Amino acid sequence: MDRLDNFFGVHATALKLRGSRMAILASNIANAATPGYKARDLDFAGALQASAPPTLSATRPRHLQPSAEAAEATLRWRVPVQPSLDGNSVELSTEQMQFAENALRYRSTLAMLNGRISSLMSALRIDG
Repeated sequence: MDRLDNFFGVHATALKLRGSRMAILASNIANAATPGYKARDLDFAGALQASAPPTLSATRPRHLQPSAEAAEATLRWRVPVQPSLDGNSVELSTEQMQFAENALRYRSTLAMLNGRISSLMSALRIDG
């Protein structure tokens, strides 16, 4: 399993995080008219860094386990440029732009993974 993790690199984790961010941004867009709703976003770089394996080795089963607080720390409140009177912090144009950018990055990460899988399949066909 370690070899596959090394082969796919950070792309598998990045794809999961991009999917999570897509769901968060979609929730923001869906709640654009909900009074008092506070828009959130995922700190992608922070989440990716938090998901990196530690450089130390665990000597006990419960050592170096990621905490729920660490995962939650990468989820941030979005600060609106122009606050709404009803307390809603969703700015639809900002959310749509972030969603489109994240979708593009999701597709490019998926293309990178597809390329890796294709090269692995090609290597298996040559040897088989």
